[in-house]
Amino acid sequence: MGFIQEIGGPLAEGFARLGLASQVAVTVGGFLFLSVFLNVFSQILFKNPNEPPLVFHWFPFVGSTITYGMDPPRFFQENRAKYGDCFTFILLGKKTTVYVGPRGNDFILNGKIRDVCAEEIYTVLTTPVFGKDVVYDCPNSKLMEQKKFMKIALTTEAFRSYVPIISDEVTSYFKRTADFKGQSGIVNICPKMAQITIFTASHALQGKEIRDKFDETLADLYHDLDMGFSPINFMLHWAPLPWNNRRDHAQRTVAKIYMDTIQSRRAQGESDAQDMMYHLMSSTYKNGVKIPDHEIAHMMIALLMAGQHSSSSTSSWIMLRLASRPDIMEELYQEQVKALGADLPPLTYEDLAKLPLNQAIVKETLRLHAPIHSIMRAVKQPMPVPGTKYVIPTNHVLLAAPGVSATDAQHFPQPELWEPHRWEKESPLAPSMVRNEPDEEEEEDKIDYGYGLVSKGAASPYLPFGAGRHRCIGEQFANVQLQTIVAMTVRMFRFRNVDGSNKVSGTDYASLFSRPLEPANICWEKRERHWE
Repeated sequence: MGFIQEIGGPLAEGFARLGLASQVAVTVGGFLFLSVFLNVFSQILFKNPNEPPLVFHWFPFVGSTITYGMDPPRFFQENRAKYGDCFTFILLGKKTTVYVGPRGNDFILNGKIRDVCAEEIYTVLTTPVFGKDVVYDCPNSKLMEQKKFMKIALTTEAFRSYVPIISDEVTSYFKRTADFKGQSGIVNICPKMAQITIFTASHALQGKEIRDKFDETLADLYHDLDMGFSPINFMLHWAPLPWNNRRDHAQRTVAKIYMDTIQSRRAQGESDAQDMMYHLMSSTYKNGVKIPDHEIAHMMIALLMAGQHSSSSTSSWIMLRLASRPDIMEELYQEQVKALGADLPPLTYEDLAKLPLNQAIVKETLRLHAPIHSIMRAVKQPMPVPGTKYVIPTNHVLLAAPGVSATDAQHFPQPELWEPHRWEKESPLAPSMVRNEPDEEEEEDKIDYGYGLVSKGAASPYLPFGAGRHRCIGEQFANVQLQTIVAMTVRMFRFRNVDGSNKVSGTDYASLFSRPLEPANICWEKRERHWE
């Protein structure tokens, strides 16, 4: 008792001296820590032999994120080497079973709706960002209908109209932005690419009327929304933390812009703008209910946010990679000159198909810098793992990590090397999936989950856009957007690293979406003939 009194007495006195807010914070923090500790202890003590091996792993709370104790890709790779493709660790006090490799990708991402559920996992993150009654804040059948409504903006004819819009937005941005005045300079490229991404996407997908409401300040609100996806928000999405306060302010501000526009259009009657908002305002669910205005506003937020974080991150990584490889950037420029002509006429949708290296830049960057390192699903009923004795019980969360197979030497020779030429079939570094790809005439196996045909296959080492019913419906738009941004940037600039090296920034895992650590400074130099 003396020892307890010696320790407990000063702690109690210190607690009493705290203000009320601090006492509440300490109490909540202590309760969370104790809950997690007891849950972890009980799960380690009562291990089931038919469950995958349990990794004994302590992870700290660090800043605004919950880490794996190391960067997630290294955590997955190191434990895969020890335990195999399927293993369990405790995350947020809950057993989380990781299954990596192509078979793991297929097992989790192609799981049947009766077996796995994304909504239960992600609604605490997405609902405060997107808003109520959309995406994961509604039944899966309704989400599939909402995805189907969005497909109107994702047709080949639509893409054909988007390329000139995106090209003009990129050119205009670089010409008006103060950081690109003069003949050369140094810039932190990540916030610039985030703004370019939101401007191009809002104009292409949502029309000029919506785009004109966006400026750099409003574009930054989408960054605040993005930070709502901090991993700690799986537990503390409700807490009045600084990033949550900014998230909530941004959500209200952006939603109001959309609501005001919707109400203005309704007051004016028929609209000449046959854009996504007009389409949603005219659409009806299968049960005969017209889409409510607040759902339209929230779907408009989701439409941009669904691609903003991944495309913004990917475009930043591309620019950093090009700065580390000026030779590749020059190759890209010469590819356009040879394929399109020395005068480099306005870029068209058809031109993108003539630029294979430009396409490969996007592919290779997505391979090495997977936008989402962890994809989780709740387990709805016990799931036997084929070929093993394991059965994943309903108190587990399943976690897929397609980035692991995308950096596996079994599928990608020299996997840590960023080499866009590897996507050429005759390259010695060509992925096995490219060397062994079927004839073009062979029909790809597809399935319709209710929003149009998508690829059925998930047993692939390369799934940058996910798979299954939750596969990203904006995959084709993202490719068109990124390829166009790269092509136009290459026309206007030469990049190199500030120190002249071939090094690339580290990765920031503070959000669920992997992005470059900032500041990520590069040197730029104008190609004068394309600035007239």
